[in-house]
Amino acid sequence: MLVKEILDARTEPVFSLEFFPPKKQEDWDKLFATITNLNPLEPSYVSVTYGAGGSTRERTHNLVTKIQQETGLTVVSHLTCIGAEKSEIESVLKLYREHGIKNVLALRGDKPADIPTLEEAIKDFPHAIDLVRFIRENFPEMGIGVAGFPEGHPETPNRMKELEFLKEKVDAGADYIVTQLFFDNRDYFDYVERCDLAGITVPIIPGIMPIMSKKGMIRMGELALGSRIPSKLLRKVLEASDDKEVAEIGIEWATNQVQELLDHKVKGIHFYTLNLSEATLKIFRNLKRG
Repeated sequence: MLVKEILDARTEPVFSLEFFPPKKQEDWDKLFATITNLNPLEPSYVSVTYGAGGSTRERTHNLVTKIQQETGLTVVSHLTCIGAEKSEIESVLKLYREHGIKNVLALRGDKPADIPTLEEAIKDFPHAIDLVRFIRENFPEMGIGVAGFPEGHPETPNRMKELEFLKEKVDAGADYIVTQLFFDNRDYFDYVERCDLAGITVPIIPGIMPIMSKKGMIRMGELALGSRIPSKLLRKVLEASDDKEVAEIGIEWATNQVQELLDHKVKGIHFYTLNLSEATLKIFRNLKRG
C-alpha cells in the first residue's frame, strides 16, 4: 500500500519504524532479529535510510527488497539528492517498481565528509523538491514522503522561508511529512499549526528517538543539527550515574512524548530505532492506549 493510503484508512494513529543498512555482513542477521522482535507491534510501514556513496546505497536497495520479500511489510526507501544522477534514480525506481516497492522518502541528504563543498556533492538534484518533481513526473504511482524540522532546518534560519520551501515540496507531489527527532512536543504542535497557516494540509508524522547513553546524546546532536535538548532532560542525563540510568531516563521521556502525541490524535508516530528493539518495545509497553 501507499503510505498515504495507510494514513487515510486508519482511524487510530499508525506506527512506523526506521532502520539502516548494516555496514558489516554479520550484522544483517541481528537486524532481522530486531525486525522480528518488533513485528508484534504491527508497524504499518518501515523505512530504510539511504546514504551518499555507492556501497551504502547498494546496501539500502538490498535491505529494502529483502524486507519486502521476507516480511511482507510496507517499505519506504530513502532517496537522496547528494551525488545522484537522474539515470541512477531512474534505475533505482524501476527496480523498486519491479519488486512492488511503492514508497520513497525524498531527501536532500548530507554532504559526504570526503567532499569539500556541498556544491561539489550535488549533481542533477540541487534540492529535495527537484527529486520530488522527478519522481512524480516519471513514476506517478509512487508514494512520496519528505522531511520536516519542528525546530527549524539548520540551513534555513528564516522559519517562514523554510515553510515556504516545504509548501513547494508538498505542492510538487509530496504525500506526507515525517519530522526530524525532537524532545519537546510543544515544538511539534507549534510546527503543525504553522504548517496549517502556510496551507500545508498533508499528514505530519512526528519522529521520536530516545536518548540511550551520554555518548549517544552527543552523537544525536551532531546528526540532527538544530535539535534542542530541554534543560530538564539534559540535567537528568548529565546527573545519571551510568548509561543504564540514562537509558531509563530516555525511555521514560520518550514514552511521555508518545503518550501526549497519542492523546492529541496524531496521524502516526515514526520511531528511529537505530536497528535496536529494546527501547521501542519498552515505550510501547509503557503506553496507555484505548
